[in-house]
Amino acid sequence: MSIFHRYIGIDYSGAQTPESSLKGLRILVADGSNAPYEVNPPPSPRKYWTRRGLAEWLTTILQETPRSIVGIDHGFSFPLPYFERYGILQNWDIFLDDFCAHWPTDSPHTYVDFIRDGIRGKAAERIGDRRWRRITEKRTPRARSVFHFVVQGSVAKSTHAGIPWLRYLRRSLGQSVHFWPFDGWTPKNGRHVVAEVYPSLWRNRYPDDGKTRDQQDAYATSRWLQEMDLNDYLPRFFDPPLSPGEREVANIEGWILGVM
Repeated sequence: MSIFHRYIGIDYSGAQTPESSLKGLRILVADGSNAPYEVNPPPSPRKYWTRRGLAEWLTTILQETPRSIVGIDHGFSFPLPYFERYGILQNWDIFLDDFCAHWPTDSPHTYVDFIRDGIRGKAAERIGDRRWRRITEKRTPRARSVFHFVVQGSVAKSTHAGIPWLRYLRRSLGQSVHFWPFDGWTPKNGRHVVAEVYPSLWRNRYPDDGKTRDQQDAYATSRWLQEMDLNDYLPRFFDPPLSPGEREVANIEGWILGVM
């Protein structure tokens, strides 16, 4: 029996500012057993989604719809050495607040690179090392560090741009959303779920049918979530086979849904 009714796949982008119309920011949604379809932003001068618009849309849609699972393709947290270097308590909510205090990438007219370059924020006090990788990244083929900025399609920029909007969702939606696995490895009954994904794991399972790479990644995420749920496989992915020590670290670092 399926757990969810709606499956939302988001291909994220850390480009430009929170108000910028981003061609690489895509949303595809599947309802029940129906095929995923693309959701376009509300009519406006901006042709594509903005990061702020996406966060506001998610806040609305998760208040109005049956139980949903959302897969977003950027890191939700940082490797354990980051917490240790800066003396950050190993608690995800504390991490979110600390990150946003130093990397306010959700501020108007702010590029991630403005903060990296010291024009805004306090990034110099919270610099990561690209040699640091989370356990889940070490288990995922081709996954790079959330601090590896200088590379095509960098997940680092998406991660640094996206984390403040996770805090926004958490504050806006409260207990109605389970942020996996930080709120527990088994999602609480009735709650929506928001999880980190890595579309490269599934992209080639489905024909692209002329979709752009960004559309295909959002499509593959939505469809994989749907298929795993309809076939009763999601519970095993929510509970990957980790040692007690690995699970303790992953409680802080997060995990990519689908990595076993």
